[in-house]
Amino acid sequence: MPKDRADLLQGSLDLLVLKALVLGPLHGWGISKRLRQLSDEVLDVGQGSLYPALYRLEDEGWVTTEWGTSPEGRRIKFYTLTKAGKKQLAQEQAQWRLFSGAVEQVLHAG
Repeated sequence: MPKDRADLLQGSLDLLVLKALVLGPLHGWGISKRLRQLSDEVLDVGQGSLYPALYRLEDEGWVTTEWGTSPEGRRIKFYTLTKAGKKQLAQEQAQWRLFSGAVEQVLHAG
């Protein structure tokens, strides 16, 4: 991913991770894969960005973790959106819509 796109992604990563988890628990690679799929392969969140975000979201109480087993038999950590995380997602979506609408307005100004 080009650096300028990665910088934009970093500012919205919490929102994107929370949104990815609204459909149900996922492990880290699953979150990254879901974001790629939902964005038609535009967003590619690397582990170096994803895991610090997941730890931050867990510290905030917006996600919880539980150990499970992958289909290959490996031990993996699953992340689940909490009630507080759903509330935060709604707040961040509202803020994003306000921000992106303002940017669109500026871009379309005479």
